[in-house]
Amino acid sequence: MPELRKDPIIGRWVIISTERGKRPTNIGRPERRVHPHACPFCPGNETATPPEIIAYRKDGSEPNKPGWTLRVVSNKYPALIIEGSLTREPQGIYDRMNGIGAHEVIIETPLHEMDLADLPAVQIRDVLWAYRERYLDLQRDHRFKYIMMFKNQGEPAGASVEHSHSQLIATPIIPKRVAEELTGAKKYYDYKERCIFCDIIRQELTDQDRIVAETDSFMAFEPYASRFPFETWLLPKAHMSSYIETEIDMHTELAVILKEVLLRLKQGLADPSYNYILHTSPVGDEYREYFHWHMEIIPKLTRVAGFEWGTGFYINPTRPEDAARFLRELTIPKETISVW
Repeated sequence: MPELRKDPIIGRWVIISTERGKRPTNIGRPERRVHPHACPFCPGNETATPPEIIAYRKDGSEPNKPGWTLRVVSNKYPALIIEGSLTREPQGIYDRMNGIGAHEVIIETPLHEMDLADLPAVQIRDVLWAYRERYLDLQRDHRFKYIMMFKNQGEPAGASVEHSHSQLIATPIIPKRVAEELTGAKKYYDYKERCIFCDIIRQELTDQDRIVAETDSFMAFEPYASRFPFETWLLPKAHMSSYIETEIDMHTELAVILKEVLLRLKQGLADPSYNYILHTSPVGDEYREYFHWHMEIIPKLTRVAGFEWGTGFYINPTRPEDAARFLRELTIPKETISVW
């Protein structure tokens, strides 16, 4: 069984999961090396994954058979497992608990050669809607304190299967990175009685220097203190602390701007590997006046080295204003980001 162990100095929890060491490592970018016949995520290979949790199908096809457009399954090599109890206990000065959680894979398309950026916006909308569906289901499990959706695109970003997919992990604790955001946002709110994210949105709309793309309801921009070159954040303009507040009509618009941002990164940076992470309010406390859900998109263009690991400082060689200007000035035909 996986374990969660707590660092007694800074309070960071670490997942010890030997099952993760068994996962496949058959991906290479930019060369595609796996034939669809051998890919566990391709239609016809449904028995290579655990049974589907949900699937979107157009023709009423049978579960765990071809005919799907999107499929969600449990991760075959989970970081955390859903069966069991937490049983938190001390080990001398150390704290541990069983590695209880949920780890799911969202297979975004049946087409092996398609990246998320290449899919029609309506299909990206289905991916984003599946995140919401799974969150609403998993939040009913009172053992879970946080649910994070994320995507690793390309081997340098941590993907072990090249077929386009994203993941969801539910944890019995609030991750340290999220807890730091919550603490900082709460301090700002206590001082100014305003959401820091809402103030950032107003500032960026005024300055215009760091905006990459925007729609009526969403904005994508390079953060003022970007940790990495071309780090891009995507937020709703209206205050929403939890991702589940985003209804289906907004998901269509969210899909359009996410596709545009991914296409700009793909075109401008020669199809880089990247991670994106969706930060939302914790389970059971979704509606907070001081927090604002957001997506962080981080192309893998530099490496974190000794100074960064040792100090917590990040060295970014690209000004966010220059990165935003470069991405904005790329020509992206409007028809490529239309809904259909």
